[in-house]
Amino acid sequence: METGSANVTRLRSDNSVVPQRTPPVNYDAEKALLGAILANNLVFDRVNEFLRPEHFADPLHGRIYEAIGKLVQRGQIANPVTLKNLFDQDGALSEIGGAQYLVDLAQSVVTVINADDYGHVIHDLYLRRQLVDLGENVVNDAYVFGLEDTAVQQIEATELKLFNLAETGQTEKGPQGFSTVLASALDMAEAAFKRDGHITGVTTGLRDLDRMLGGLQKSDLIILAGRPSMGKTALATNIGFNAAEAARDPSTGERHRVVFFSMEMSSEQLATRIMAEKSGISSDKIRRGEVRAEDFQRIVEAAQAMNEVPFFIDDTPALTIPMLRTRARRLKRQHGLDLIVLDYLQLMRGSNSRGSENRVQEISEITRGLKAIAKELDVPVLALSQLSRAVEQRDDKRPQLSDLRESGSIEQDADVVMFVYREQYYHERAEPNQRPDEDDSKFHERRDRWMKRGEEVHNKADVIVAKQRHGPIGTRQLYFEGMLTRFSDLAEDGSLPEQYG
Repeated sequence: METGSANVTRLRSDNSVVPQRTPPVNYDAEKALLGAILANNLVFDRVNEFLRPEHFADPLHGRIYEAIGKLVQRGQIANPVTLKNLFDQDGALSEIGGAQYLVDLAQSVVTVINADDYGHVIHDLYLRRQLVDLGENVVNDAYVFGLEDTAVQQIEATELKLFNLAETGQTEKGPQGFSTVLASALDMAEAAFKRDGHITGVTTGLRDLDRMLGGLQKSDLIILAGRPSMGKTALATNIGFNAAEAARDPSTGERHRVVFFSMEMSSEQLATRIMAEKSGISSDKIRRGEVRAEDFQRIVEAAQAMNEVPFFIDDTPALTIPMLRTRARRLKRQHGLDLIVLDYLQLMRGSNSRGSENRVQEISEITRGLKAIAKELDVPVLALSQLSRAVEQRDDKRPQLSDLRESGSIEQDADVVMFVYREQYYHERAEPNQRPDEDDSKFHERRDRWMKRGEEVHNKADVIVAKQRHGPIGTRQLYFEGMLTRFSDLAEDGSLPEQYG
C-alpha cells in the first residue's frame, strides 16, 4: 500500500522547481480497515478506543465508519446489507458505485488479523495532517506582528495545541487483571512498611501530617489554601524543602527532587526564608545585615548544607499551564522530579493571551491542567490557593471548602484540600476594650479570658484536611515560629515544640 504523497510543482523566483507536497493519506489502509470491520464486527472494538470518524482522510470513509459504529453499539450486525438503506440516498456513495461499494469493501478483505494495524496507520496519518496544518498556521501567525500577541505568547499557544494533539486518540492502559493491580499495591505497601514513618508518598517532613496523608501521593493534586498572613507560603516552602532534604532511597542516600514555582516571591526572597529557617536567624535581620559574627557563621554553615539539596526555584511571574508543563518535563528529563510546588494558583494565567472574561472558567482550565501534569509526570503537585473574604465576615474564622475562590473547579479537581489556620492571628487583633457601661471587674475578667486563650493558641497553627479522596479528614496542629516562618511538629505531649534540625 502506498501513502498518498503526490507531488505538484511550482517555481521559485529563480525559475527552479519547488516540489509542492500533498497531505499524507493512505486510502488503501482506510478501505482495508473498513472491509475488515464489515467482514468481522469484532474488529471495531479493537480500534474504536483510539480511532474516530474524523481521523479518516476520505470523509466518505469516515461516515461509513461512523455508521458501522452506531449499528455495533446498538448490538446490531453491520454489513453491506444493513448499511445499504443508510447509504441509498447518499450522493457521495452513488458516485462511486452506491451500495455495491460496501460489498466491494467487504469482499476485498484478505485477513482481519492485522486490521488494528491499519487503524494505527490511519490515526498516525491524521496526526501528521494536523501537524502540517499546525505548522502552516504557526508560520502564518509568526509573520503577523501584533502588540497583543507576542512571540512568547504564540509559542505558548502552539505548545498547548501540540499537547492537545498528542492526547487525541491516546489509548489508555485498559483493564488490568486483578493479580497485576494487586502486585503493584503489594509493592507499595512493602515500600511503606520498610520506610521510616511508614508513608507511601513524598514526605512533608511533618510527623502528624505524614501520618494522616501517608505523604504526598504520586499523581495527586493537593491544594493548600488560606487567608493572607496565615503562613501558607511558609508551610509550602517548609514541606518542599523538607521533602528535598529527605532520603528518596535510604540505601543510596538519593534525595527527592523538588521544584518550587514562585509567582509571588522572588527566588532570593524564598532562599532567604529557607536560610532563616535552617540557621535560626530571622530573615528580617538577614536582609538588614543586623547579625553578629557568630550568627553570620551559622548562616554560612546553613547555606553550605542547603547547597547540596536538590531544590529548584522558578520565579517566573504569571506562568501558564503550557509553560509550567514544559519546564517540569524538562526538569524531570534532566534531573528527575518527585514534587512540584506552586505558589499560587490564582496568579497563573489561562491559555487565552487576551485574558479570560470568565475567571471561573479560567481557574477550571488551570486546575484541570495541574491535575493532568500530576498524572502525566506521575508526581504530586502541591498548589497554593487564596480564600475568599467570606472568612472575615464570620465569627468563626476557620476556613471551609466553600471559602475557596472559584471553589467549584478547585474542590472538584483536587485529590486533597488542606487549609492552614492560625487563631493567634485573629486573636491578637481582637484585644478587648472596656465598654462604657462595663464595670472594671467584668472588663478584667474578659481580658483575663482573652489573655489565657492567647497563651493557648500562641505559636500554634492548625492544618485542616477538609478533603482527602483516599483517606480521612481532620485537623492536625503544628508549631509555628513567625520570626523564622517555620512550621514544625508539636512535641508528643502537645505542649512544647520538638527540637528542630
